[in-house]
Amino acid sequence: MECASEPTGFDYVGQCIRPPSEANSILIQATLGCSHNKCTFCGTYNGKRFNIKDQAVLERDFEFAAKYCQRQRRLFVMDGDALIMPMKRWEWFLGQVKQKLPWVTRVGAYANAKSVALKSDEDLARLKELGLGILYYGVESGHPQVLKDIVKGSTPEKLIAQGRRIKDAGIKLSVTVLLGIGGTALSLEHAKATGELLTQMSPDYVGALTLMLVPGTPLYEQAERGEFQVPDTRGMLEELREMIAHSDLGGGLFYANHASNYLPIKSVLPRDRESTLALIDQALQGKVGLKPEWMRAL
Repeated sequence: MECASEPTGFDYVGQCIRPPSEANSILIQATLGCSHNKCTFCGTYNGKRFNIKDQAVLERDFEFAAKYCQRQRRLFVMDGDALIMPMKRWEWFLGQVKQKLPWVTRVGAYANAKSVALKSDEDLARLKELGLGILYYGVESGHPQVLKDIVKGSTPEKLIAQGRRIKDAGIKLSVTVLLGIGGTALSLEHAKATGELLTQMSPDYVGALTLMLVPGTPLYEQAERGEFQVPDTRGMLEELREMIAHSDLGGGLFYANHASNYLPIKSVLPRDRESTLALIDQALQGKVGLKPEWMRAL
């Protein structure tokens, strides 16, 4: 006698990551790896060849979520830049969310400038209409030389243009930037340029992470050879201060509360700029406790 197969869990392949704000979301891995996968600081998808997963696999994931994830109101689509999926697959995917998981109120995904550029304005508006509510957009820096050095595959101008297109479509824009990624050589220049980029893009949210070198990545090897020097704790705080001093998000939220950060920050900019700068100044003077090195994590 043959029994019908029962879903035993989500189909996850290799290491999976999601934004901190999606900690309680349904996580469905629709793609494998990252279509770019060249950034010198990132080792997340090493060993993963980019691929879009079979629809049959995703159907089983939706079956499992429909049965066991009825309390979660949000869904996050992995891996690295799932936005790059063709529109037909996105239309099917978001249709499945509405049909199988009608209680889900928001769908999010990672994106980069390339994956946004491959979608027309009509495509982005359609995705918003179908339920894509937020995109997490990896920017890292607003400095042209830093972007070139880390092989980001984009320029400040392209990053700004594609970020604005996300907002114009009505999709929430959450931008990730990286303290320390310019090294000691371009530290404050990187911070200032990134703040100016954020001002021009005016995202809804900014998440500032602090660089941690990952063994096996090109940037780690550069540091081992003495070609790249990570700013010390004081340098990271000075970068954070410079970045916030040059950021006007039009009421957007600036977070620096990731596990990698030394000083937790949650600030509405420009409203909270002066109080936030005062807090960082206190930290620089040793009057505010910082997260110890052993507690930091990616």
